[in-house]
Amino acid sequence: MTESRNSVEWPQRAVVTAGMPYGNKPLHFGHVGGVFVGADCFARFLRDRIGAENVRFVSGTDCYGSPINEGYRKLVEAGEFEGSIADYVRINHDAQKATLDAYDISLDIYEGSGLGHAGEVHEEMTSNIIRHLHENGYLHKRETLQFYDAQAGTFLNGRQVHGRCPVQGCKSENAYADECDRGHQYDPTELIAPLSYLTDTVPEMRPVQNWYFDLPDFADYLRELVAKEEQDDTVRSVVPETVREFLAPPVIFVKNEAREQYEVVKKDLPTHVCRPPEGNKQSFELEFKDIYARDAARDLLGAEGIRFRTGKALVPFRITGNIEWGVPAPELEDVSGLTVWCWPESLWAPISFTIAANDERGLPRDEWRRFWCDDDASVYQFIGQDNIYFYGVAQPAIWAALQTENKRELEPRGDDLRQTKLIANYHLLLGNKKASSSGAVKPPTADELLEHYTAEQLRAHWLALGLDQRSVGFKPKAFEKDPARREDPRVSDPVLKEGALLTRVFNRLARSCLYEAKNHFECYMPLGKVTPEVRERALEELDRYERTMEKVQLHSIMSQMDDFIRYANKWWSDGIRRAENESDEALRRQVLVDSFYLLRVVTLLMHPVVPRGTEKICDYLNFDFGEFFSWNYDFESMDELCGAAELEDRRHLVLELPARTDFFEPHPSQL
Repeated sequence: MTESRNSVEWPQRAVVTAGMPYGNKPLHFGHVGGVFVGADCFARFLRDRIGAENVRFVSGTDCYGSPINEGYRKLVEAGEFEGSIADYVRINHDAQKATLDAYDISLDIYEGSGLGHAGEVHEEMTSNIIRHLHENGYLHKRETLQFYDAQAGTFLNGRQVHGRCPVQGCKSENAYADECDRGHQYDPTELIAPLSYLTDTVPEMRPVQNWYFDLPDFADYLRELVAKEEQDDTVRSVVPETVREFLAPPVIFVKNEAREQYEVVKKDLPTHVCRPPEGNKQSFELEFKDIYARDAARDLLGAEGIRFRTGKALVPFRITGNIEWGVPAPELEDVSGLTVWCWPESLWAPISFTIAANDERGLPRDEWRRFWCDDDASVYQFIGQDNIYFYGVAQPAIWAALQTENKRELEPRGDDLRQTKLIANYHLLLGNKKASSSGAVKPPTADELLEHYTAEQLRAHWLALGLDQRSVGFKPKAFEKDPARREDPRVSDPVLKEGALLTRVFNRLARSCLYEAKNHFECYMPLGKVTPEVRERALEELDRYERTMEKVQLHSIMSQMDDFIRYANKWWSDGIRRAENESDEALRRQVLVDSFYLLRVVTLLMHPVVPRGTEKICDYLNFDFGEFFSWNYDFESMDELCGAAELEDRRHLVLELPARTDFFEPHPSQL
């Protein structure tokens, strides 16, 4: 690529992640459309841009966590499943992988945190990281209270308890033991109106011992990090905005009617600042120096019967838990028999997956460091906005806490473990509502959508929605509740807008070039100098595309490509009409030289979006994939892809395109 157009400095190596779906169910449209398609598009672009050998696109099934325990328990109790919980996870994992394959999600690895070789690597990595955090003095043992169902005679995992979120300003009625469905974290003792899912009784609180990471100690570090993110225009604003919410001073909100009770006990509270309610607010604020002072005040206020809620703040991050199904935690001091809470281990699971992917390639075990640690490497993590707390707050602090000169094979060295770039998407709604398999609005599975649309129609549509800007409604006509609207041909299907660009305009450009070569040039692509206007337009598009990809603004990519594909198609149709009207064979040849060049650039830029159709075009153009889908050219003309004999003959042989061949076909149900 020419120096003048190298406007973006890309890393030498990159990791792209796409979160980890829980192993308790198939993938619904939000998993695929909200995260995986965007991550796949970006990973494919990076492979084309910096070389496939320099990119690792990793993900896998999250095999642990309370949703899996609870889903398995319900099926067993209903007599619908007879195998082990590992069997249950494996079945769901295999279904997830098949779905991702159907959508052309090009992961280098999709195993699981507890499956196969990746699971073995992950267990070793987990043990090393926890020991390392302990050695560095950032883990502390803490006796806490855990929900216990006396009627069922068992401790309850996080998803077996439900109530109302205690965080001030949150209206979630779908809160679990220590986390609500909006991602807010709190102490289990704060959960409002808890009930056990097992018996629908109020659970007791019984003491347990666990390890906690000293997350509040990293408040200053996180403030410095978020300040840098705010100055980086490649970081989506939702990331620093959300992280900042957790960096506020610890606050307790007390109802105004409890003011007299507060005045009685305020002298006994840790040092704090009391702020009166603003405007019509129903609570006044108590701000404390740190989370430990706030917790001491919370205990005292609770003992006095004073009602309150807490604000968002950094709290100690739980590392271990007391349920059997989980990654075994290493024995530390006198505490043994614990498993690791699923969220901490899921943060470093992508490292485990990278190692496993490298192992499959026969690479040295420490090769993963070149992707996660080197200064010329970057890690791009695609996540939903609900998970910013974990990846934008807890993970950076843990990475910083791993600083050491220790060089154990599988253990990160925090002195060079790089902070990741978060690509956070807003919610992909169903219609105008958030869909959840556990909520009132049930989402269609990703497999069900493929009964009505092609994978490429859906990929292009989801990328165009602009989830980096706001929550957006997905409104497939095939799932319209009103039968009259669903069957009315006058009602357009929003999902097919981008698909029409593929099946009509892009298809027409590719077919026209190949049929013209067949009918007038003996199935040869003529070679020669590209018209300057065409070349300049293509170079502008390449530069614009690359700068947009740097910000991962995928909806802008789709808008740009809509304009460019239509430009290329018009250049062809106008030029060939003029050549035929004037019987000008030299002009015909030049139009085809230009149009094949435009087709090449369009196909390269659309490759990350719709890989199946673009690779079919490459096949018929008779070029090697690795050469054709590469940015390492000057893009002067098609000559740079051809050999010496072809350059001498001024032509390149393409494959004969059979009549009525399509590169992008509508779904059979749409015919």
